[in-house]
Amino acid sequence: MDIEQVRDFCLTLPGVTEDSPYGPDMIVFRIEKKIFLHLSLEYAEPRISIKMPPEKGFELRDRYPAIRAAFHLNKTHWNEILIENTFPEEQIKNWILESYNIVLSNLPKKLREKYKQIL
Repeated sequence: MDIEQVRDFCLTLPGVTEDSPYGPDMIVFRIEKKIFLHLSLEYAEPRISIKMPPEKGFELRDRYPAIRAAFHLNKTHWNEILIENTFPEEQIKNWILESYNIVLSNLPKKLREKYKQIL
């Protein structure tokens, strides 16, 4: 999966917006103003940072060299994944959707109601 495919997939999810609050080399994707994915444009090896349940993130980091604790983010919840030539596209999409749903599930009930078909 490349960065354009990641971007296109993220923008298909209901309520998602994108912006670059940290400068032109980092795009973030949000649901209701809460970030669920960082897409870094500054590295030769494209990567994303996403949220995962802590135990799952730790286990995947131990198992795969292409997954590690996210740089400059909470290392318990955020995981950096190299996206090109590492994992099948569907697996990366599933992880992105999981991150989206984690953030969505932590929104106030009134906001979650708008997206309940996704959870």
